[in-house]
Amino acid sequence: MPVLFRALVLLCFVTVAVGTPSELWAEEDDGIHRLVLQISDNDPHKMMSVLNVAANVSRHYSGIGEEVEIRIVAFEAGLHLLRTDTAPEDVAKRVQGFEMSMPNVAFVACGNTIDTMERLEGAKIPIIEHAEIVQTGVVALIEANEAGWTIVRP
Repeated sequence: MPVLFRALVLLCFVTVAVGTPSELWAEEDDGIHRLVLQISDNDPHKMMSVLNVAANVSRHYSGIGEEVEIRIVAFEAGLHLLRTDTAPEDVAKRVQGFEMSMPNVAFVACGNTIDTMERLEGAKIPIIEHAEIVQTGVVALIEANEAGWTIVRP
């Protein structure tokens, strides 16, 4: 019996000291769903997949009257999604359509990747007009995760 009692006391202490999982991850619920989609490959199929997921999630929540914020973070070779000179034509048209029809979808470009590409190519690279440029794409993912956003890599 003393062993069981000590185990229960220890369990209570750990629960109080650390908190329950719901307490650790609890955030103020403002009713807005938040999704970050990651693209790091120069693969037209994966690029279209990211755009399809964004469109489907946006339509789903709009259809049930709920808000959703979606950010597509492009870094490494995935930055071609946001380049106006190297994005595949069908992908570029789709991105342009998003800019016009889905204001809840934002595009985020990695500044480190831009710097690297410009250094390797010896010229400034053109990025879509409405892209937000952050210093480090992966840090943007980390910070989004820490702020409670859901991160998906289709």
